[in-house]
Amino acid sequence: MVRKKILLLFCGGTISMHKNPKTKALEIANTTEQLFQLEPRVGEICDIDSVFIDNIDSTNVDHTHWEKLVDAITKRYAAFDGFVVTMGTNTMAYCSAALSFALQGIGKPVVLTGAQIPAESLSTDARNNFINALRLATMSAAGVFVVFGSKIIRGCRAKKVSESELDAFKTFNQKDFGEIGVGMLFNFKQPRHNEPLVAKNGFDDRVVCLTLIPGLRPNVIEQLIDSGTRGIILRAYGSGDIPYDFIPALEYAKKKEVPIVVTTQCPGGATVMGINDVGLKALGTGVIQAFDMCMEAMSTKLMWLLGQKTPYEDIKELMEKNFIGEVDVSRAAMIMGIEQ
Repeated sequence: MVRKKILLLFCGGTISMHKNPKTKALEIANTTEQLFQLEPRVGEICDIDSVFIDNIDSTNVDHTHWEKLVDAITKRYAAFDGFVVTMGTNTMAYCSAALSFALQGIGKPVVLTGAQIPAESLSTDARNNFINALRLATMSAAGVFVVFGSKIIRGCRAKKVSESELDAFKTFNQKDFGEIGVGMLFNFKQPRHNEPLVAKNGFDDRVVCLTLIPGLRPNVIEQLIDSGTRGIILRAYGSGDIPYDFIPALEYAKKKEVPIVVTTQCPGGATVMGINDVGLKALGTGVIQAFDMCMEAMSTKLMWLLGQKTPYEDIKELMEKNFIGEVDVSRAAMIMGIEQ
Protein backbone atom coordinates (compact mmCIF):
# COMPACT_ATOMS: atom_id res chain seq x y z
CA MET A 1 0.00 0.00 0.00
CA VAL A 2 1.30 3.45 -0.94
CA ARG A 3 1.77 5.60 2.14
CA LYS A 4 -0.18 8.83 2.23
CA LYS A 5 1.74 12.10 2.22
CA ILE A 6 0.41 14.68 4.67
CA LEU A 7 1.42 18.33 4.95
CA LEU A 8 1.44 19.85 8.43
CA LEU A 9 0.79 23.60 8.50
CA PHE A 10 1.99 25.00 11.82
CA CYS A 11 0.35 28.12 13.27
CA GLY A 12 1.25 27.91 16.97
CA GLY A 13 -1.35 27.90 19.73
CA THR A 14 -1.63 26.22 23.14
CA ILE A 15 -0.45 22.91 21.70
CA SER A 16 3.04 24.42 21.39
CA MET A 17 3.06 26.77 24.37
CA HIS A 18 5.16 26.80 27.55
CA LYS A 19 4.06 28.00 30.98
CA ASN A 20 6.14 30.91 32.24
CA PRO A 21 7.36 29.88 35.73
CA LYS A 22 7.08 33.44 37.02
CA THR A 23 3.80 34.71 35.56
CA LYS A 24 2.19 31.23 35.20
CA ALA A 25 0.81 32.43 31.85
CA LEU A 26 1.15 30.35 28.69
CA GLU A 27 3.61 31.78 26.19
CA ILE A 28 4.68 30.93 22.64
CA ALA A 29 7.68 28.63 22.84
CA ASN A 30 7.85 25.43 20.80
CA THR A 31 7.59 24.57 17.12
CA THR A 32 6.79 21.57 14.92
CA GLU A 33 9.56 19.36 16.30
CA GLN A 34 7.69 19.05 19.58
CA LEU A 35 4.65 17.65 17.77
CA PHE A 36 6.72 14.89 16.18
CA GLN A 37 8.12 14.01 19.61
CA LEU A 38 4.64 13.42 21.01
CA GLU A 39 4.50 9.96 19.49
CA PRO A 40 7.63 8.29 18.04
CA ARG A 41 5.44 5.98 15.92
CA VAL A 42 3.75 8.85 14.08
CA GLY A 43 5.66 7.84 10.96
CA GLU A 44 3.63 4.63 10.84
CA ILE A 45 0.52 6.64 9.95
CA CYS A 46 1.87 8.58 7.00
CA ASP A 47 4.81 10.51 5.58
CA ILE A 48 4.78 14.05 6.95
CA ASP A 49 6.25 17.29 5.72
CA SER A 50 5.68 20.65 7.39
CA VAL A 51 5.28 24.31 6.55
CA PHE A 52 5.67 27.12 9.09
CA ILE A 53 2.82 29.65 8.82
CA ASP A 54 3.26 31.43 12.16
CA ASN A 55 3.77 30.74 15.86
CA ILE A 56 1.24 32.86 17.71
CA ASP A 57 -1.67 32.66 20.09
CA SER A 58 -4.75 32.18 17.88
CA THR A 59 -6.27 35.24 19.53
CA ASN A 60 -3.98 37.14 17.16
CA VAL A 61 -4.86 35.11 14.04
CA ASP A 62 -6.75 37.13 11.45
CA HIS A 63 -7.80 36.95 7.79
CA THR A 64 -4.20 37.34 6.59
CA HIS A 65 -3.33 34.00 8.20
CA TRP A 66 -6.36 32.33 6.60
CA GLU A 67 -5.16 33.61 3.24
CA LYS A 68 -1.63 32.29 3.88
CA LEU A 69 -3.06 28.87 4.70
CA VAL A 70 -5.17 28.83 1.54
CA ASP A 71 -2.17 29.84 -0.55
CA ALA A 72 0.06 27.20 1.09
CA ILE A 73 -2.48 24.43 0.49
CA THR A 74 -3.15 25.53 -3.08
CA LYS A 75 0.55 25.71 -3.93
CA ARG A 76 1.22 22.17 -2.65
CA TYR A 77 -2.14 20.60 -3.40
CA ALA A 78 -0.93 18.11 -6.00
CA ALA A 79 1.98 16.89 -3.88
CA PHE A 80 0.03 15.83 -0.78
CA ASP A 81 -2.90 13.56 0.05
CA GLY A 82 -4.14 15.61 2.98
CA PHE A 83 -3.41 18.59 5.20
CA VAL A 84 -3.31 19.13 8.97
CA VAL A 85 -3.37 22.61 10.52
CA THR A 86 -2.26 22.96 14.15
CA MET A 87 -3.26 26.17 15.87
CA GLY A 88 -4.80 27.66 18.98
CA THR A 89 -8.40 26.99 19.93
CA ASN A 90 -9.65 30.57 20.45
CA THR A 91 -10.18 31.29 16.75
CA MET A 92 -9.93 27.78 15.32
CA ALA A 93 -13.63 27.68 14.42
CA TYR A 94 -13.33 31.00 12.57
CA CYS A 95 -10.32 29.68 10.68
CA SER A 96 -12.01 26.39 9.78
CA ALA A 97 -15.09 28.23 8.51
CA ALA A 98 -12.99 30.65 6.47
CA LEU A 99 -11.00 27.82 4.89
CA SER A 100 -14.26 26.00 4.12
CA PHE A 101 -15.46 28.86 1.95
CA ALA A 102 -12.13 29.58 0.26
CA LEU A 103 -11.46 25.88 -0.44
CA GLN A 104 -15.00 24.76 -1.23
CA GLY A 105 -15.02 21.78 -3.56
CA ILE A 106 -11.64 20.54 -2.32
CA GLY A 107 -11.14 16.83 -2.98
CA LYS A 108 -8.87 16.09 -0.02
CA PRO A 109 -9.15 16.51 3.76
CA VAL A 110 -7.95 19.62 5.55
CA VAL A 111 -8.01 18.94 9.29
CA LEU A 112 -7.59 21.57 12.02
CA THR A 113 -6.62 20.59 15.53
CA GLY A 114 -4.87 21.85 18.64
CA ALA A 115 -4.92 21.28 22.37
CA GLN A 116 -6.34 22.56 25.62
CA ILE A 117 -3.19 21.51 27.48
CA PRO A 118 0.31 22.23 26.09
CA ALA A 119 2.09 19.28 24.50
CA GLU A 120 4.95 19.58 27.01
CA SER A 121 2.55 18.68 29.85
CA LEU A 122 2.20 15.05 30.96
CA SER A 123 -1.61 15.34 30.90
CA THR A 124 -1.78 16.92 27.43
CA ASP A 125 -4.59 16.17 25.01
CA ALA A 126 -2.27 17.17 22.15
CA ARG A 127 -1.13 13.64 21.34
CA ASN A 128 -4.59 12.19 20.73
CA ASN A 129 -5.79 15.25 18.83
CA PHE A 130 -2.71 15.35 16.62
CA ILE A 131 -2.72 11.61 15.89
CA ASN A 132 -6.45 11.60 15.13
CA ALA A 133 -6.08 14.60 12.82
CA LEU A 134 -3.34 12.77 10.91
CA ARG A 135 -5.50 9.66 10.71
CA LEU A 136 -8.42 11.59 9.26
CA ALA A 137 -6.14 13.35 6.80
CA THR A 138 -5.22 9.96 5.30
CA MET A 139 -8.81 8.75 4.95
CA SER A 140 -11.32 8.98 2.11
CA ALA A 141 -12.91 12.23 3.19
CA ALA A 142 -12.93 15.60 1.46
CA GLY A 143 -13.46 19.02 2.95
CA VAL A 144 -12.40 21.07 5.94
CA PHE A 145 -12.81 19.54 9.40
CA VAL A 146 -12.02 20.17 13.06
CA VAL A 147 -10.81 17.15 15.03
CA PHE A 148 -10.87 17.66 18.76
CA GLY A 149 -11.50 15.28 21.66
CA SER A 150 -14.00 12.67 20.53
CA LYS A 151 -15.49 14.66 17.65
CA ILE A 152 -15.03 15.17 13.94
CA ILE A 153 -16.77 18.44 13.04
CA ARG A 154 -17.52 19.99 9.68
CA GLY A 155 -15.38 23.11 9.44
CA CYS A 156 -18.28 25.48 8.82
CA ARG A 157 -20.25 24.14 11.83
CA ALA A 158 -17.55 24.20 14.51
CA LYS A 159 -17.97 26.22 17.69
CA LYS A 160 -15.75 26.39 20.77
CA VAL A 161 -17.94 25.83 23.83
CA SER A 162 -15.46 25.35 26.68
CA GLU A 163 -12.21 26.98 27.75
CA SER A 164 -11.13 23.95 29.79
CA GLU A 165 -12.89 20.72 28.76
CA LEU A 166 -11.03 18.37 26.44
CA ASP A 167 -14.11 18.12 24.21
CA ALA A 168 -13.86 21.87 23.69
CA PHE A 169 -15.80 22.05 20.41
CA LYS A 170 -19.26 21.07 19.30
CA THR A 171 -21.14 20.96 16.03
CA PHE A 172 -23.55 23.89 15.82
CA ASN A 173 -27.14 23.08 14.78
CA GLN A 174 -26.16 19.83 13.08
CA LYS A 175 -25.05 16.29 13.84
CA ASP A 176 -21.31 15.67 14.24
CA PHE A 177 -19.63 14.73 10.97
CA GLY A 178 -18.04 11.84 12.81
CA GLU A 179 -17.15 10.37 16.17
CA ILE A 180 -13.82 9.14 17.49
CA GLY A 181 -13.75 6.05 19.68
CA VAL A 182 -11.84 2.83 19.15
CA GLY A 183 -12.26 3.69 15.47
CA MET A 184 -13.69 6.59 13.51
CA LEU A 185 -17.41 6.53 12.72
CA PHE A 186 -18.71 8.86 10.00
CA ASN A 187 -22.28 10.16 9.99
CA PHE A 188 -21.97 11.71 6.52
CA LYS A 189 -20.38 10.66 3.25
CA GLN A 190 -18.05 13.18 1.68
CA PRO A 191 -15.46 11.13 -0.25
CA ARG A 192 -12.25 12.21 -1.90
CA HIS A 193 -12.27 13.16 -5.56
CA ASN A 194 -9.78 14.12 -8.23
CA GLU A 195 -11.38 17.29 -9.56
CA PRO A 196 -8.94 20.22 -9.71
CA LEU A 197 -8.91 22.63 -6.79
CA VAL A 198 -10.01 26.14 -7.64
CA ALA A 199 -9.47 28.18 -4.49
CA LYS A 200 -11.35 31.44 -4.02
CA ASN A 201 -9.06 33.26 -1.64
CA GLY A 202 -9.52 36.74 -0.20
CA PHE A 203 -11.37 38.18 2.79
CA ASP A 204 -12.45 41.72 3.69
CA ASP A 205 -12.00 42.35 7.41
CA ARG A 206 -14.14 45.49 7.54
CA VAL A 207 -16.96 43.56 9.22
CA VAL A 208 -18.32 44.41 12.68
CA CYS A 209 -20.45 42.38 15.09
CA LEU A 210 -22.96 44.38 17.14
CA THR A 211 -25.12 43.00 19.97
CA LEU A 212 -28.48 44.57 20.74
CA ILE A 213 -29.03 45.49 24.38
CA PRO A 214 -31.89 47.59 25.79
CA GLY A 215 -31.02 51.25 25.30
CA LEU A 216 -28.56 50.79 22.46
CA ARG A 217 -28.89 53.81 20.18
CA PRO A 218 -29.68 53.12 16.50
CA ASN A 219 -27.21 55.77 15.31
CA VAL A 220 -24.40 53.40 16.27
CA ILE A 221 -25.11 51.58 13.00
CA GLU A 222 -24.89 54.80 11.01
CA GLN A 223 -21.63 55.72 12.77
CA LEU A 224 -20.12 52.33 11.94
CA ILE A 225 -21.07 52.69 8.29
CA ASP A 226 -19.75 56.24 8.07
CA SER A 227 -16.44 55.10 9.58
CA GLY A 228 -15.85 52.60 6.75
CA THR A 229 -17.54 49.40 7.93
CA ARG A 230 -18.47 47.21 4.93
CA GLY A 231 -20.65 44.62 6.66
CA ILE A 232 -22.44 44.19 9.98
CA ILE A 233 -23.47 41.13 11.99
CA LEU A 234 -26.38 42.17 14.23
CA ARG A 235 -27.13 39.91 17.20
CA ALA A 236 -30.84 40.57 17.66
CA TYR A 237 -33.33 39.43 20.27
CA GLY A 238 -35.30 36.18 20.13
CA SER A 239 -35.78 34.86 16.61
CA GLY A 240 -34.32 38.02 15.04
CA ASP A 241 -36.39 40.79 16.59
CA ILE A 242 -35.15 44.37 16.29
CA PRO A 243 -36.73 47.47 17.92
CA TYR A 244 -38.86 49.66 15.62
CA ASP A 245 -36.62 52.68 16.17
CA PHE A 246 -33.78 50.85 14.36
CA ILE A 247 -35.72 50.83 11.07
CA PRO A 248 -34.25 54.15 9.79
CA ALA A 249 -30.72 52.93 10.56
CA LEU A 250 -31.36 49.65 8.71
CA GLU A 251 -32.69 51.60 5.75
CA TYR A 252 -29.58 53.80 5.87
CA ALA A 253 -27.44 50.67 5.62
CA LYS A 254 -29.41 49.58 2.55
CA LYS A 255 -28.95 53.01 0.98
CA LYS A 256 -25.20 52.82 1.60
CA GLU A 257 -25.11 49.21 0.33
CA VAL A 258 -23.75 47.80 3.58
CA PRO A 259 -25.20 44.31 4.22
CA ILE A 260 -26.54 43.59 7.69
CA VAL A 261 -26.78 39.93 8.70
CA VAL A 262 -29.20 39.31 11.56
CA THR A 263 -28.70 36.44 13.98
CA THR A 264 -30.19 35.47 17.34
CA GLN A 265 -28.60 35.83 20.76
CA CYS A 266 -30.16 32.52 21.79
CA PRO A 267 -27.53 29.75 22.04
CA GLY A 268 -28.18 27.11 19.41
CA GLY A 269 -31.07 29.07 17.97
CA ALA A 270 -31.99 29.99 14.42
CA THR A 271 -33.05 33.32 12.92
CA VAL A 272 -36.67 33.37 11.76
CA MET A 273 -37.61 37.03 11.47
CA GLY A 274 -41.18 36.61 10.32
CA ILE A 275 -42.54 35.27 13.60
CA ASN A 276 -43.08 38.66 15.27
CA ASP A 277 -43.96 42.02 13.74
CA VAL A 278 -40.76 43.65 15.03
CA GLY A 279 -38.75 41.08 13.10
CA LEU A 280 -40.97 41.25 10.03
CA LYS A 281 -40.69 45.03 9.82
CA ALA A 282 -36.89 44.84 10.07
CA LEU A 283 -36.79 42.12 7.43
CA GLY A 284 -38.57 44.50 5.08
CA THR A 285 -35.54 46.82 5.09
CA GLY A 286 -33.44 44.25 3.28
CA VAL A 287 -31.45 42.75 6.16
CA ILE A 288 -30.22 39.18 5.76
CA GLN A 289 -31.32 36.29 7.96
CA ALA A 290 -28.53 34.06 9.27
CA PHE A 291 -30.98 31.16 9.70
CA ASP A 292 -29.11 28.33 11.50
CA MET A 293 -25.53 29.47 10.78
CA CYS A 294 -23.09 29.79 13.65
CA MET A 295 -21.37 33.11 14.28
CA GLU A 296 -18.08 31.75 12.95
CA ALA A 297 -19.64 30.75 9.62
CA MET A 298 -21.82 33.82 9.05
CA SER A 299 -19.03 36.29 9.83
CA THR A 300 -16.34 34.61 7.73
CA LYS A 301 -18.83 34.01 4.92
CA LEU A 302 -19.68 37.71 4.85
CA MET A 303 -15.97 38.61 4.94
CA TRP A 304 -15.37 36.14 2.11
CA LEU A 305 -18.20 37.43 -0.08
CA LEU A 306 -16.98 41.00 0.40
CA GLY A 307 -13.45 39.86 -0.33
CA GLN A 308 -14.66 38.33 -3.60
CA LYS A 309 -16.02 41.77 -4.63
CA THR A 310 -19.57 40.42 -4.64
CA PRO A 311 -22.09 43.08 -5.71
CA TYR A 312 -24.30 44.30 -2.88
CA GLU A 313 -27.46 43.18 -4.66
CA ASP A 314 -26.18 39.57 -4.74
CA ILE A 315 -24.95 39.27 -1.16
CA LYS A 316 -28.35 38.53 0.41
CA GLU A 317 -29.02 35.62 -1.95
CA LEU A 318 -25.52 34.20 -1.50
CA MET A 319 -25.51 34.56 2.30
CA GLU A 320 -28.72 32.51 2.39
CA LYS A 321 -27.38 29.97 -0.12
CA ASN A 322 -25.80 26.75 1.17
CA PHE A 323 -22.25 26.35 -0.16
CA ILE A 324 -20.62 23.75 2.07
CA GLY A 325 -23.24 22.71 4.63
CA GLU A 326 -23.13 25.95 6.60
CA VAL A 327 -26.82 26.88 6.37
CA ASP A 328 -30.15 25.09 6.22
CA VAL A 329 -33.24 27.25 5.70
CA SER A 330 -35.63 24.34 6.18
CA ARG A 331 -35.85 24.89 9.95
CA ALA A 332 -37.09 28.43 9.43
CA ALA A 333 -39.47 27.28 6.71
CA MET A 334 -40.89 24.64 9.03
CA ILE A 335 -41.45 27.17 11.81
CA MET A 336 -43.17 29.55 9.41
CA GLY A 337 -45.20 26.76 7.81
CA ILE A 338 -43.67 27.33 4.38
CA GLU A 339 -43.45 24.37 2.01
CA GLN A 340 -39.97 23.74 0.55
